[in-house]
Amino acid sequence: MSQAPETTEFGDWPLKRLMTEVVGTGTKSAEDMTREQATEAMRRILAGEPDHTTLGAFWLANRWKHNVAEELAAYADVMTEHVEYAEPDADPVDCGANYDGKGKTAILGAAAGIVAAGAGTPVVVHSGDRVPTQKQDAYKHVLDELGVRTELSPQESADQVDDTGFGFYYQPEFNPAIHALFERRDAMGVRTFVNTIETIANPANADVHLGSFYHLAFAKKIVDTFEQSETLGPRRVVMFQGMEGYDDIRPGYTKVGESTDGEFTDFEIETAEYGMDFANEDLEVNPDDVAGDSAAITEAVVTGDRTDHFADAVALNAAFRIYAREDADDLDEGLEMARESIDSGAAEAVLDNLRAF
Repeated sequence: MSQAPETTEFGDWPLKRLMTEVVGTGTKSAEDMTREQATEAMRRILAGEPDHTTLGAFWLANRWKHNVAEELAAYADVMTEHVEYAEPDADPVDCGANYDGKGKTAILGAAAGIVAAGAGTPVVVHSGDRVPTQKQDAYKHVLDELGVRTELSPQESADQVDDTGFGFYYQPEFNPAIHALFERRDAMGVRTFVNTIETIANPANADVHLGSFYHLAFAKKIVDTFEQSETLGPRRVVMFQGMEGYDDIRPGYTKVGESTDGEFTDFEIETAEYGMDFANEDLEVNPDDVAGDSAAITEAVVTGDRTDHFADAVALNAAFRIYAREDADDLDEGLEMARESIDSGAAEAVLDNLRAF
């Protein structure tokens, strides 16, 4: 990203001034930005205006300070100015998993989405290719291993949803401005607010967003970000405690947060009551081949050839997608639909259609 000269297209808040007067004054004295300040900062970043040192310092100051929903909404709204949206005829569940990927446990989201699609719930997933900072395996890599085309234009991704019930949107194609920040983010070595906003880009313009969190406060922050956004406004948001920051539900006692038409509620579940009576460690795979192992598990589960704890985990994750879209009244009904999708061969048919697309 090359440095651009100062131009009149920006306002009065270059990143260096924001650092010295607002966000970079110290962990105790730093202030939150106004929407106007955060908007200008993001526009400068995507235009390539800040020098590399200033940009890195700004990102780090935001990390120390912790962004509030108003700032994240401003950043996201500027991002969406550069997103190429392609809305399928189906209204899918948008799954915004951590683009950093996973490094220890199986990626179950592809299998869960395929099973949900077989049950009649269209699902969209999106990721990049080894996005900073961890650069582990994500949705794209599992689908590649399965022989599913991933480097699609946004319109092709929308067609994929309508043709198969499951669609993958590839970040370099639908969100090129964020993809262009790769080298700068990689040089940082730590997560920035970009890691958060890219997961809520919602390239299919879906009415339902499904995501994950470590702490319930983050789920509420994401809901508040959507509510304060001028461009992103899913009607329903469902989030749960995920594994490795991904949208695979954590085994055991876990929290769920959901917001429908602006009403936020949260509740707790024991996954053992829904067939997941095991520990995180039971979902571990070869750390040197997370994508390959996850693809093999995906195929075995959706074809009905595997009925062990991985199948139980996929079924519950599929149930969450079905429940999120309100195609089931509760998780129990969603779980029944997910298992029937596998038993009937509907899930396998979705995988076959994806490979043929």
